[in-house]
Amino acid sequence: MVDIVVLGATGYTGRLIAQYLATHPQRSSFTFGLAARSQSALEKVFRGLNLSKDDVPAFSVDVTNPSDVDAVVQQAKVVINTIGPYWRWGTSVVRACVHHGRHYVDLTGEVHWIKDIIFELDYAAVKSGSIVVPCCGLDSVPSDVLAFVANKTLKTFGGPSTTIDLSTSAWKLGGASISGGTFSTILTALGDVPKHKMLAARQNFALSPVKGTHSPRPRMLYTLPYSHRPIYGAWYFMAITNSQIVQRSWGLYELARRVNHHNATAVASFSYGPNFKYEEFVILPSALYAMTYSIIFAAIAALLVFFQPARWFAQRLMPRPGEGPSEKQLQGGSVKITNITSSIPNSQGEKIIVRSIFQGRGDPGYFLSSIMISECALALALDGATLPQISKGGILTPMTAFGDVLVERLRKSGRFDIESELLVGTEPRKTR
Repeated sequence: MVDIVVLGATGYTGRLIAQYLATHPQRSSFTFGLAARSQSALEKVFRGLNLSKDDVPAFSVDVTNPSDVDAVVQQAKVVINTIGPYWRWGTSVVRACVHHGRHYVDLTGEVHWIKDIIFELDYAAVKSGSIVVPCCGLDSVPSDVLAFVANKTLKTFGGPSTTIDLSTSAWKLGGASISGGTFSTILTALGDVPKHKMLAARQNFALSPVKGTHSPRPRMLYTLPYSHRPIYGAWYFMAITNSQIVQRSWGLYELARRVNHHNATAVASFSYGPNFKYEEFVILPSALYAMTYSIIFAAIAALLVFFQPARWFAQRLMPRPGEGPSEKQLQGGSVKITNITSSIPNSQGEKIIVRSIFQGRGDPGYFLSSIMISECALALALDGATLPQISKGGILTPMTAFGDVLVERLRKSGRFDIESELLVGTEPRKTR
């Protein structure tokens, strides 16, 4: 048995994960294996990364064959699943992990699928002790981290009863590109997933165990509050997924608070508060640019949704599955997300305002995502004793599963900076 197995190791992101794990500073503390359907393609990965099968086992797996999936899942403590679209191929892997009490992380952004596996497998995962964490890459680790650290900073300055009113994240992406696998997933969702499931996945708190205060509606123009200079932006297409994951984190913390009302202090530090609202947008140079972007994006989205020929044409233009950014693009990209979070006013009408920043160096969607999901898997494999108490099993989120353990792991990777400071009421003062 190995600590971690990477499913889809011959895919673009799977190769990046294998490379990261093979050169990780803690490499001597864990074992990992690589799994794929094509053994000839897997051989190329081993040669390209100079890996030995004596050190890194190779597994043959066809995710359309439940017995294959069952066999490989039993060989690992933690499964990293990179095989999408998850709507098609992910459920059998999660079922096997839950059945055998194994842990699971993936890179999905498919809210409709996450909703399905919560309904089918969340209770069983709690019973088996299987920790299942979807969305462990660019969607939705940064968004979840920012709401989490902002809440901690608010409580540091305002006390444990301080709660959040609105949390807004402004994304600035540098060099971001799309791989063939990701684009295939988008087209699958548009063409194959029933429309009622897609609509249900867009409702507020679609993934949360309890309902909360509705977040602001999507709009053509966004601004970041409490900024020294105006920061404008437009709706970010991954906000659908990111907001749902942040809302599920809120809901899991809120549920824990309600269930443990007799010992509220044990979970009060995690609770965002009953009026918590979250939104995010992508930063653009001006208000006019943002509105123009919104109109063009909406037109392209409408074409892809309602006209099958548009999807056919787009598929011919985009990279094929297994293809992605060049090495130069991987190293040259970046992401910087600025989050402004405000508290519910106190009895004097005063708010606490916190600014938190998540910054990563490297292509966001692929290079940085491979690091994020690897560190999530390593947290499960190596840090079980220090993970949050809420993470004893179930379909969780990055922060409810890993909390500060993941924040520190990302910092130590050398590719991420995560900080949070009080912004209004005193001089900026960093706490993280």
